[in-house]
Amino acid sequence: MWPYPKVLAHRGGGTLAPENTLAGFRTGLQFGYRAAEFDVMLTRDEMPILMHDPQRGRTLPGVGQIAETDWAQLCELDAGAWHGPSFVGERICTLEQGLDFCIGNGIWMNVEIKPGASAQAVRTGELTALAVGRRFTAALEALRDDPASPQAAVLPVLSSFSFDALMAAKEAAPDLPRGFLVDMIPDDWQARLQQLQAVALHTSHKNLTPQLARQVKDAGYALFCYTVNDAARAVEIMGWGVDAFCTDRIDLIRADAY
Repeated sequence: MWPYPKVLAHRGGGTLAPENTLAGFRTGLQFGYRAAEFDVMLTRDEMPILMHDPQRGRTLPGVGQIAETDWAQLCELDAGAWHGPSFVGERICTLEQGLDFCIGNGIWMNVEIKPGASAQAVRTGELTALAVGRRFTAALEALRDDPASPQAAVLPVLSSFSFDALMAAKEAAPDLPRGFLVDMIPDDWQARLQQLQAVALHTSHKNLTPQLARQVKDAGYALFCYTVNDAARAVEIMGWGVDAFCTDRIDLIRADAY
């Protein structure tokens, strides 16, 4: 049901490096993490980039919406100085650059589609799925020939809080696995997963209960949680049947703990 790693570095390197950067992935590797979650957003000129916030000001200097700014301007900004002096000069990266690094270093990916504006939801889902699908053509072909192929464990999972973005991803690259992201599990969660033909429900561990976890598992879906930063809590929810989680504290929770 979940052939992928069980512990992922949140946004590449958790709190130990600038999020959604190559420096983050490198930091994750230093702590033994070969699985990462990261966010994908579109610029005004439709460049898929690794970015969480829809606006500048926290991880990028200045003001302005990502969806209203071209890549040529964003790529010149310092994406590391906010985190600390050792990361001054770090740049944001495109989705293609992130895929290159992760594939080259054997990092499994949970790719969160994160539209910077609601009007971009469909396009963000489509372009993200197409870019990821192109890089995993061989694995997808192997699965079409043999659904039990071990290549299944290589494929990234596409996830999103945006139902529209994830539906667009499904249309663009139907063979890529999908996980629907929710903060609190809604009453219609199973209908939503069926519409998306998703393999997993992704939710906040803070709002999960043993009963809800059992319902998801009994329905035949994998269950993924964000963002678990306490080792004791990780043990607890894994005992409920949670398949995997991401963490900011890659220094406290070992990548091979489960």
